[in-house]
Amino acid sequence: MQKRLLDHINFPKDLRQLDPEQLPQLAKELRDFIITIVATKEGHLGASLGVIELTLALHYVFDTPHDQLIWDVG
Repeated sequence: MQKRLLDHINFPKDLRQLDPEQLPQLAKELRDFIITIVATKEGHLGASLGVIELTLALHYVFDTPHDQLIWDVG
């Protein structure tokens, strides 16, 4: 069984220490986490699942929080 990567990610710098090949596993763990939370509480599922890879890529490539990201949800 693989170790859970999500348990070791607390800051964007932790994410950038992963190998690119590990990012799909982290995306799956995030997806599972979101589904579990939405199943026990009310919330929107689709939008959260739709931006996982985008969010991981942005935090992996850019030096967040030094590089600021602006999200337009309108």
